[in-house]
Amino acid sequence: MKRIGVLISGRGTNLQALIDAQQRNEFDGEIAVVISNKSKAKGLQRAESAGIKTEIVTKIDYPDRKDHDRAVIGILKENEVDLVVLAGYMRILTPLFCDEFRHRMINVHPSLLPAFKGVKAQWQAVEYGVKVSGCTTHFVEPDMDAGPIILQTPVEVRQNDTGESLADRILPEEHRILVKSVKLFCEGRLLMDGRRVRIKE
Repeated sequence: MKRIGVLISGRGTNLQALIDAQQRNEFDGEIAVVISNKSKAKGLQRAESAGIKTEIVTKIDYPDRKDHDRAVIGILKENEVDLVVLAGYMRILTPLFCDEFRHRMINVHPSLLPAFKGVKAQWQAVEYGVKVSGCTTHFVEPDMDAGPIILQTPVEVRQNDTGESLADRILPEEHRILVKSVKLFCEGRLLMDGRRVRIKE
């Protein structure tokens, strides 16, 4: 059984999707620790309600980015984490962190990467006028939202969409592909081939 560490910054809906999936035994893993860089993140309450250990590492405690990442890495190692999941973690990770968990750290992003990287991706999609957006899971690399893609799901952009309404429709798909990506990792079915992620049948 794989041990999973989840990093959050906010309300924790993707974390909740993982908690629910774990309780349904949808993947062969357990969430060992949830770490937040925000002391008042609502996701911490979700973890505590599920009996999951929580930790807080803020930039007030560690203003230097490398020191901050070293502190988080230390907690993950103490908890013998095999897989790190970024579930709405609003920090750009240092190369130090990315190298430590290379191909063992998954992020979910609300666009069809490589389009609309960074924050407010759903708003970017509406403003640009695309007809289809969606969400992506990928392995994390130092360049933002640029790691090898695991899964993607398209979501139609409607004529009357706002960033908020599109975000609301993309979110359930984020939950679905994040859980599926974790399941595939736990089963050892994600194989690297250069930049491509192949899924073992």
